[in-house]
Amino acid sequence: MTFRRVVLWSLSTLLLLVVGSLLLGMFLGQPILLSFVETGSMEPTINAGDGFVAIPSAIAGDIGHGDVVIFEATDGALTTHRVVGETDRGYITQGDANPFTDQDAGEPVVQDAQIVAKAGTLGGSIITIPHLGTAVHGMQDSVSWVQRTLFMTFGIGWFLGAEGLLLLIFLLTVIAYAIDVLVSDPRSSKRKRTTTRSSGMSVRVILIGFALIVMIAATAAMVVPADNHEFGIVSAEFESERPNVIQAGHSDDIQMPVSNTAGWIPVHSYLEPASGGVDVDPRYVYVDARGEEEVTLTFTAPDETGYYPMYVTEHRYLAILPKSVTDTLYGAHEWLPLIVINLILGGSVYGAGRLIVGDPSKRLRSRTKRKRRTGSTWLIRILP
Repeated sequence: MTFRRVVLWSLSTLLLLVVGSLLLGMFLGQPILLSFVETGSMEPTINAGDGFVAIPSAIAGDIGHGDVVIFEATDGALTTHRVVGETDRGYITQGDANPFTDQDAGEPVVQDAQIVAKAGTLGGSIITIPHLGTAVHGMQDSVSWVQRTLFMTFGIGWFLGAEGLLLLIFLLTVIAYAIDVLVSDPRSSKRKRTTTRSSGMSVRVILIGFALIVMIAATAAMVVPADNHEFGIVSAEFESERPNVIQAGHSDDIQMPVSNTAGWIPVHSYLEPASGGVDVDPRYVYVDARGEEEVTLTFTAPDETGYYPMYVTEHRYLAILPKSVTDTLYGAHEWLPLIVINLILGGSVYGAGRLIVGDPSKRLRSRTKRKRRTGSTWLIRILP
């Protein structure tokens, strides 16, 4: 492989990672590898509209004073601010350009369960990407316009939402393949050879694209319904019949449903306390397709009265692997079952596609060779 091809391959791979991470982040509603800020609250560290490298919290390690984190605020919005202090209940955060902390403005202390990513640094400085946010907003607006146009033209709701984005990507892949085939010139033997190779590559691209769509859909089915479950607990001086109001220093149980009513595949669900004052029993449940189970959450109200957000983290995996295998992978890292399941699904889709369509370039080359052998045999027979 020449140096030029190495450079082109590297740039193409980097572009694919950037676009793929942005699309997946849009689909899941949280940053994947890359994020951006929309306001000037982090200036001059990160300007409005600039992007930065986002390291997911699952692999980011411990959070400390001075780290810039992306956390889910109580209003559900993702906020990118710096950790400026720590308490026994969580982190104090503040935008670099803000004169006061988020907690002074009424936001509760930020807990580990709320942090979805940490800004990546190099030499102590945040790795920023100028105008990435502006480009992402442009891409979101363009995709939304295409989805709305298709919906209004055909009247099919499939084109809307995150699922419509996947369908749109697949349709664009198919259209690109059709154009590749139609624009080829069958009258040129040299062109035929080029078309043969490009058609074979196009088939592989479509199969890979379809496998990626299945993997993204599977990831969404496992990640979106799970995530962190927030419970607002009020520590009060008195007893109350309301389930979220608990007398200070006392404990109470709440039943939490774990549902898979929209899923056609059973799931393994692992639940863990993600903040102080909460326990889960049991910490694993198997939920049938379109079924529902319950777990018991035990909340202990702090001695000091007030409002306390408490969290339970759920990790959900399609029951494609045996429980023992899923347990082992989950014990090593929460992402391992997700990765293995996606590799199995993506590999199965790609392999099945190759079995069905085969390799067009090999078929066409073998036909050409057979024609040459037939011509040679004919000439040998007619010559004296």
